[in-house]
Amino acid sequence: MKNISILVFSYFIGLGMYAQKVERIPFQGIDQTWQNGSDRRDSSVFKNKYFSPTILIDVNYTHSGNNPNDNTVVGSTALARNNEMTLSSANFGGDFNYQNARARIMTQFGTRSTVVPRNDYSPYKGQYDLATVYRYLSEAYAGYHINKWYGINIDAGMFMSYIGLNSYYQAENWEYQASFTSDNTPWFFNGIRIQIFPTKNLKIEPWIINGWQSYGKFNRMPGFGGSITYMSDNSNLKLISNNYYGTDAAGIPNRKRFHSDNSILLRYLNRPTSKGVSKAAFSLTGDIGFENGGGVKAFNGDSLNPTQHFLSAMFYNRVWFLNNKLAWTIGGGLMSNPGRYLVLYPTGQASPLPNPNDPTKTAGAFPFSANPGDKFFGWDCSSNLDWMPNQSITFRIEFVHRQSNVPYFAGRGGVTSQTGYSTTALDPSWRPDLVKAENRVIFAVLFRL
Repeated sequence: MKNISILVFSYFIGLGMYAQKVERIPFQGIDQTWQNGSDRRDSSVFKNKYFSPTILIDVNYTHSGNNPNDNTVVGSTALARNNEMTLSSANFGGDFNYQNARARIMTQFGTRSTVVPRNDYSPYKGQYDLATVYRYLSEAYAGYHINKWYGINIDAGMFMSYIGLNSYYQAENWEYQASFTSDNTPWFFNGIRIQIFPTKNLKIEPWIINGWQSYGKFNRMPGFGGSITYMSDNSNLKLISNNYYGTDAAGIPNRKRFHSDNSILLRYLNRPTSKGVSKAAFSLTGDIGFENGGGVKAFNGDSLNPTQHFLSAMFYNRVWFLNNKLAWTIGGGLMSNPGRYLVLYPTGQASPLPNPNDPTKTAGAFPFSANPGDKFFGWDCSSNLDWMPNQSITFRIEFVHRQSNVPYFAGRGGVTSQTGYSTTALDPSWRPDLVKAENRVIFAVLFRL
């Protein structure tokens, strides 16, 4: 009897020791491969205790029905050149882990290393060319993991933004040309991030950052924000809420910015073994934001204090076929942004100062108006077909229509010069040719390993 008691006691002691060694992993067992803005791979070919590499290649060819003479795409962060095979992005890096110390670094080369920094004007404050310093990095941070609940991560550096739902890496998105909601909200943050996982299904993430997609700070106050993510046990539902508050108007510290971005993703069909329709899901995102103070009002403005806010939404539905080898996506969105404080400038900054980060030489001479109260309304729709022979490569063909209430997209005359070359002396009567609509076809090859 005594021996039996010792064996039972030893058994339960062993179970306790085993339980202590079991690592609690957030979202473990939850399938995220179908989600818009997430890695569609179910595993990595690289298995290493201390370093997990990542390689991404994004190549595209696009044609605009407007056929601009300088081949320049404007109003997009995904595309840069028309009628040319373009390396949009080549990213190399990965994740490091050693005794709870953690770090991630991802480089970026290609047109995105020019297009994305172009939309940040914080390098104009002070010396040193921050756009050049950070240009070839998409992510770089270091921090520490605390073994509490399902984990707490405290990191500092440059991070990918979640506002707008879409991932910065096109291989993770359902569509190539992002809707206005995503393309006009941040792709990166620079500062401190804390990830708290109190349960397997929940992530709470506070931010203290330099500002709204800015390498530096426009004023003395940092930006504050955070993200809350919930995923259901059955993998069919994901809820995200991202919120931000800061001062992002250069030299106007009294102008405060608020932004709230909220998404729901629902997988409403899942038949993994079906050779017909194997999966179906949708994503819905809605944003509301505003600037207030310093000469503008969030809503109900007047001639002295014009209205300055951001309202947008986007919806996409995706259906997978043939054991997830084919997928069809259709969707679109709309955006209203009086004051244009978040609109991507098609001809550079709204300032008489030249912008050295702008690929055109006409930005200073012919800036896109972004005065308080200037109205902007745009809508878009797209449809694409993906062929995914394995989890590391996607071949995509996509049609996109975009429309705006003011001339915004590159027309036949382009945005560079009357000949399309930046070396041409400008005709005094020449102006950038902006039009209100464009139809576009995109071919893309997206690789991830």
